[in-house]
Amino acid sequence: MLNFFRIIFSPIIAILDFITKYFKTVVFLTIIYFVVSSNSDSALASIEESSNLQKIELSGPILKVDKVLDEIYQAKTNSNIKGVLFVVNSPGGSVAPSVELAYAIKELREIKPVVAYASGVMASGSYYASIWANKIVANPGSMVGSIGVIFQGANVEELMKKIGVSTQTIKAGKYKESGTFSREWNEYEKEELASVISDTYAMFISDVADARKLKIEDHETFANAHIFTSRQAKKVGLVDEVGTITLAKDMLYKIAKVKNPIWKKEDKFDMFIDKIINEAVTNFSLKFYDGLKAY
Repeated sequence: MLNFFRIIFSPIIAILDFITKYFKTVVFLTIIYFVVSSNSDSALASIEESSNLQKIELSGPILKVDKVLDEIYQAKTNSNIKGVLFVVNSPGGSVAPSVELAYAIKELREIKPVVAYASGVMASGSYYASIWANKIVANPGSMVGSIGVIFQGANVEELMKKIGVSTQTIKAGKYKESGTFSREWNEYEKEELASVISDTYAMFISDVADARKLKIEDHETFANAHIFTSRQAKKVGLVDEVGTITLAKDMLYKIAKVKNPIWKKEDKFDMFIDKIINEAVTNFSLKFYDGLKAY
């Protein structure tokens, strides 16, 4: 029982650990940043004006994508930027933000070339986000694919009985309780959820087939949640080339017709904050999985 509550409250513990460990550091470095940045704004502006290429990164689970969408919009509206390198290392995530990214990249491609690079994992929603790039290059050691849709829910009915907890429900609409965790799902609820999953999957494979010039009737080969190595992904048509980021950059230079590449610099303070947040997420994950093992 103690381990159960340890799992439940592990997110709160992780957040408190993060605040305790990094709060003073963040405040101090924020002050330093604003002092130093006042002297370097003009130099940075000069570099920004001469930049002709931009790198946009998609990393970690796809949940909130406002920052990436904003970067795509900036690249789209900046006439100095001639091409974009979309670097992906993500296991996927929620459907809606993945689709949002995919169509943002599609709109960007209509204006200037995009090369997507799988630096580690380009799977499920993150592959969806990349399909409309002009070219997709995969690191030789990366994993690609997992084109599928999943909906999961726990059934904690027996656990609730053991600890003396029960639910009370008032609803309007036959399917309103579909996906509940407090009991086993009824057959009609399973059918309802399955229809949603099936339609979403149909949209996924249709967009992939359209973007990658594949035959939708071959979806059992390139989709069906298969997980591919880079070479396997190229064989079924999910990526164009297997190589390092150097190959991806060279490909972008060629497509964008840029002979003197100057990459747009990312704000150092934003990079620092992203690093802190990513480390906090990693620490939370480790704590959470340690709790699961103990339980």
